[in-house]
Order: sequence, then C-alpha cells, then structure tokens
Amino acid sequence: MGTVRFGSEDLTEAVPSPGWYPTRITSCRWRKSAAGNQMLRVVYGMEGAGAAYARLAEYFVLDEGATSQLAAAVSRRRLASLYHAAGLSPNPGDAISPADLAGAELEIEIEPEPWQGRTRFRIIGHRPQREHSPAGSSRERTS
Repeated sequence: MGTVRFGSEDLTEAVPSPGWYPTRITSCRWRKSAAGNQMLRVVYGMEGAGAAYARLAEYFVLDEGATSQLAAAVSRRRLASLYHAAGLSPNPGDAISPADLAGAELEIEIEPEPWQGRTRFRIIGHRPQREHSPAGSSRERTS
C-alpha cells in the first residue's frame, strides 16, 4: 500500500448551513443508552453536506420509566413527526418498529450547537422529501 495522506477536506471543518436537507435513513435500531434506557437510534445519510457531516444520528428515548413523562411524550411526538415525514401513518396501539423507517427518504432540518469545543448539529424538524429541494435550504419550517 502506498502512502496515505490527508486531504484538504480532512483538515478543515466545512460546516453545513442551518436548514433543510434531503436524507435517507441508513440505520434504525433499538439501543440502550449509557444510563441503560431503551431508545431508538435513527441514522440519516445527509446529502449536500461535507464528509464530516454526511451521517447524523437522532435518538428517541421512549421508556417512561427511565425519563420523565414529559420527556417521553416529547420524544414520541418527534418520532410521530418522523413517521409522517417518511410517509407512514401510525395508529394508536401500533408497535414502533425500526424496520418501518429503514430506507425512508425525507428532509430534516438541522441547526448547529456548540458541544465540547466543536460544532455538532441537532435535528429540529422532519418533513416529506420535496422535488428539487436544494440542500441547506432555509424555507419555512413545517413540522
């Protein structure tokens, strides 16, 4: 193998603009948090962002015994928003199934937040994917 070298994109932090980005859910699995809480981890492949931000994860802690009822309710509402943006229509009593979301295409809205001296992105909205939606568009929030 030849010499492996850093590229310019490895040494700069090209941060995506806040806004809406087309994505595909690349992974959706049940996980345990560091505190032992059951959560759903959704990983999005984000188009239009540099390699450092090509994958973003969102976590839904749904175990009411592990968190406050309010926090669990907010997490369930966010998950319902994700289901609707993915074109799914869950009914009361339906099981939450990671397989339902795998491969779904939708748009997510991101905003930067400081974290441990770096910038990371929070997912603050979900909506169905629109035709010809430019990455990083800052159109009005719909979810």
